[in-house]
Amino acid sequence: MIKALRTILLALLLAAAVPALAQQPSAEPPAAMSWSSLSGDQQKLLERFRDKWDTLPPERQQALARGSHRWLSMTPQQRDSAKERFQRWRDLPPENRRELRDKWRQFKSLPPEQQDEVRGNFRKFKQLTPEQRQRLQQRWRNATPEQRQRLLERARERQRMRQQRPQERRPPRP
Repeated sequence: MIKALRTILLALLLAAAVPALAQQPSAEPPAAMSWSSLSGDQQKLLERFRDKWDTLPPERQQALARGSHRWLSMTPQQRDSAKERFQRWRDLPPENRRELRDKWRQFKSLPPEQQDEVRGNFRKFKQLTPEQRQRLQQRWRNATPEQRQRLLERARERQRMRQQRPQERRPPRP
């Protein structure tokens, strides 16, 4: 159960950290990119793809171009953090990576409002102290599926109430 919770948390972390690298759906297929259309810094970063660049699918070329652009715009601290996340990803067993990819697909299939809710909940979780996170994880681990469903429903209800309160406090318009 601990492993599953960690996997879910990692999936949420990836969901919060990777949206800029995700492929955007488009009505028309992406066009191939020439190697020369990349900046010099991008070419240097993607050097290992140079010889096979023209054989890569256009989607892959564009994803690599977007990723290299993002990488080059990161601060050294952001790059270190990304390297650590990537290393954690590489250290995962293949079945865990597959599970995370499935969770990512599920996340991307959610409506934007629900994606925002998941991201917001993850940010809130990250702001908890380690002790609070551990208590919350333990409570979740010990809950039955029915209790978990009730916990989720109560959390959603609290969220709705918080969203309604500011509207109730506003004075009526004349």
